[in-house]
Amino acid sequence: MSFLQLEGKTVLVFGVANRRSVAWHVSRVLEENGATVIHSVRSPQRKEAAAELLAGRDVYVCDVEHDDQIAALAAAVGESHRRIDGILHSIAFANYESFSGTFHEVSAADFLQAVHVSCYSLIAISNAFKDLLSPDASVVTISISTTQMAAEGYGYMAPAKAALDSAIAFLAKSFSGFSRVRFNAVRAGLLKTSASAGIPGYVDNYLYAEQVTLRKQAVATEEVAHVAAFLLSPRSSGINAQGIVVDAGMAVNYFDAVVVKHAVSGVFPAGG
Repeated sequence: MSFLQLEGKTVLVFGVANRRSVAWHVSRVLEENGATVIHSVRSPQRKEAAAELLAGRDVYVCDVEHDDQIAALAAAVGESHRRIDGILHSIAFANYESFSGTFHEVSAADFLQAVHVSCYSLIAISNAFKDLLSPDASVVTISISTTQMAAEGYGYMAPAKAALDSAIAFLAKSFSGFSRVRFNAVRAGLLKTSASAGIPGYVDNYLYAEQVTLRKQAVATEEVAHVAAFLLSPRSSGINAQGIVVDAGMAVNYFDAVVVKHAVSGVFPAGG
């Protein structure tokens, strides 16, 4: 048996889009450690696009903006799987195409959609699957390292993620009334994913973040995946209602002497 003790476990993963997706990296770690991974993708088109990547695995379609589709997903999964031992929620969306870049100008529709997809979907999924989850199941979501920094390009996604981080505590408390199901978040630093490429100014922020990490090297998606897999495993049984930050020390290093020097001089190293 592997250290993570995932043999014989079944985990439902939301959010695979391509090989750069956090969800895909988590899936690989889970499978390497003996878990059976089933997938839910947003649309038939996404399922078709990921067909080669997810070949040989159970793949369901569910648009989490629709409660009836979440209910149908739970029913379909329940027909094929007696229980689910874990859920990975790696879903987020913001309509940056209509975003001016100024936070106070965000429309109600765009803001509420971001909260719905990025936060409320976890609540709805958890509720729909509560009877399928094993008594000691683990639910893990992918959040961001901090929601207290007003990164202009990231816009209104940070408040949506703040709601997600809060929802983790409330879900853990709520489920504790009838189960030992755990809820946790992996709060990742800036990653090089396809989804992040659509965020205005993300590349510059990513390069800056890399310089501010203690090791001067960006967080790898695999590093986030390893933490998520640990939280989904029985080995993390004592961790509940928590957000584990994976940012290579960035949060303590904003005043790094080299970065400060280049900022005040206006001269930056090549590639920085």
